Amino acid sequence: MSTIETNRSVAVGGVGTVVAHVSALFASWRDTRVTRRELGRLSDRELDDIGLCRGDIERIARGF
Repeated sequence: MSTIETNRSVAVGGVGTVVAHVSALFASWRDTRVTRRELGRLSDRELDDIGLCRGDIERIARGF
């Protein structure tokens, strides 16, 4: 009986790990999307004021 319980707890932990990983991926995607959108709303002048150009938006949004 204890073997079944051990295997069950490992399986549940594995599912929890997968859910946590998917959740983290979704949060990262959402942050990238929000950053890209907010920087895209800035004018060229505003981007220049913070030392960026339109070509930098994707790199900055992805965190590179």
